[in-house]
Amino acid sequence: MADLALKSVRKSYGKVEVIKGVDLDIKDGEFVVFVGPSGCGKSTLLRMIAGLEDITDGTLEIGGRKVNDLQPKERGIAMVFQTYAIFPHMSVRENVAFGLTIAGVPKKEKEEAVSRAARILQMEHLLDRRPSQLSGGQRQRVAIGRAIVRNPAVFLFDEPLSNLDAALRMDMRMEIGKLHNQLDATMIYVTHDQVEAMTLADRIVVLKDGVVQQVGTPMELYHEPANLFVAGFIGSPSMNFMDVDIVENTGRGITVKSEALDPVTLKTSRFDFAGRKTARLGLRPQYLDVVESGTAGGLHGKVTLVERLGTETVINVELTRGGRIVAALAEDRPLATGSEITLVFDPDKAHLFPVESEARQASA
Repeated sequence: MADLALKSVRKSYGKVEVIKGVDLDIKDGEFVVFVGPSGCGKSTLLRMIAGLEDITDGTLEIGGRKVNDLQPKERGIAMVFQTYAIFPHMSVRENVAFGLTIAGVPKKEKEEAVSRAARILQMEHLLDRRPSQLSGGQRQRVAIGRAIVRNPAVFLFDEPLSNLDAALRMDMRMEIGKLHNQLDATMIYVTHDQVEAMTLADRIVVLKDGVVQQVGTPMELYHEPANLFVAGFIGSPSMNFMDVDIVENTGRGITVKSEALDPVTLKTSRFDFAGRKTARLGLRPQYLDVVESGTAGGLHGKVTLVERLGTETVINVELTRGGRIVAALAEDRPLATGSEITLVFDPDKAHLFPVESEARQASA
């Protein structure tokens, strides 16, 4: 196990820069997840840590040792890929032991390592099977087992569950969480699935266009997003945004209004709104609720879509005075498409962002 430090790390392909100066410290034993949209650079950054991509500029340290010029096998890492990359002509036992076989590890030591990995992953009964006799989840366990036997300082996972169906993804997500707790190992995990990120991570690194937008615990990102991008990316359904005018800005709060929204006073924002006349209001769908139609001060509109999910009801609403909004209501609600409704929210749970800049500025 080891800590990692990325210092002003950059990656360019010719004149195109895809990783634009990443600074990041990962603690020994920490589970860190890289998230972001396709093309944001998360897999490239992981491959740079693994040694599969050269670092154009900056420094990468693992366990206090600079590893920029070291080969992957010399870095003390093990990587689990999106594709299982297991050999169809070998048994599970042979696949798990393959790296040790290539390294010339003595037979007894190799057998002990394979047995330990099989116990951890609860696949002792699979050791003599061929990959063709395994399910997708079992094949992914084999790939993880091959990483475990190497006893690496750092585990790297590149979207390991994306090829599995929803039920298997949930099961394997739980298994990887248990594995981290059991091994107490440093793990870096890349995914586009924010549910995986929110449930697995000690900390999440949000990337956009090769730039780190925010680093924090799942709840820090959810409750205190650093900018509009993070606010819209973290959370499902995505946060609603509404352009508003700033009516008053005092020490007691910021009063805003729009065509669709009557004046409402929000708690003082961590952004600096001094001298600003406009802002962007962010409302999480989970913090909206339905009140009796016609209630003053709410958001009035017509339901255009109802999604019944059992534990919640997600509705799309076309607002009477312009715009659309999504609400995620607790439990099943007797709402129908075309019905007129009024939505309200708790001002203390609303977010306010500057329109001109997405960077968060802490107020004094």
